[in-house]
Amino acid sequence: MIRRLFVIVVLALAGAYIVRHYLFEGVWVASGSMEPTLPVGNHYFVNKWIYHVSKPQRGEIIVFQSPVDGEKGLIKRVIAVGGDHVQLRDKQVFLEEKPLSEPYAFYKRPNDHLVGDNSPPLTVPADSYFVLGDNRDESEDASVWKDPNTGESIRFIQMKDIQGRLVIL
Repeated sequence: MIRRLFVIVVLALAGAYIVRHYLFEGVWVASGSMEPTLPVGNHYFVNKWIYHVSKPQRGEIIVFQSPVDGEKGLIKRVIAVGGDHVQLRDKQVFLEEKPLSEPYAFYKRPNDHLVGDNSPPLTVPADSYFVLGDNRDESEDASVWKDPNTGESIRFIQMKDIQGRLVIL
């Protein structure tokens, strides 16, 4: 009887480990960088297996490790993928020299000129992504990231740092 219970507990723990680390994991929104799309304190799931069979697409909301400190998990929207040409001009995103329609973008301070409102023209490297928060004036994202050691801008995240796609039910 105890042996059977032990086997059941071990199988349950192994199953939970596999589900959490390879299939789905729960996350909660800790900052306002994706408001109003993702309100602070809400819980969601991350689909961790999806990017084993496909690549992130423009417009998807992804979860990844911060390229600045590597410790913190972040949630942002994919704006451009490898090979795309992207630029920020006065808070407007231009993709392939055309203004990007972004009904999800929110600006708390639309009349203020902020760091990250403009960028030089950028070409996204292969296997990399340009990501921004939906709450553009309050988001720490590819428009403002800096390497803490060199002060150089960090404009892209790499596929290896992406944990999965956010599931909004």
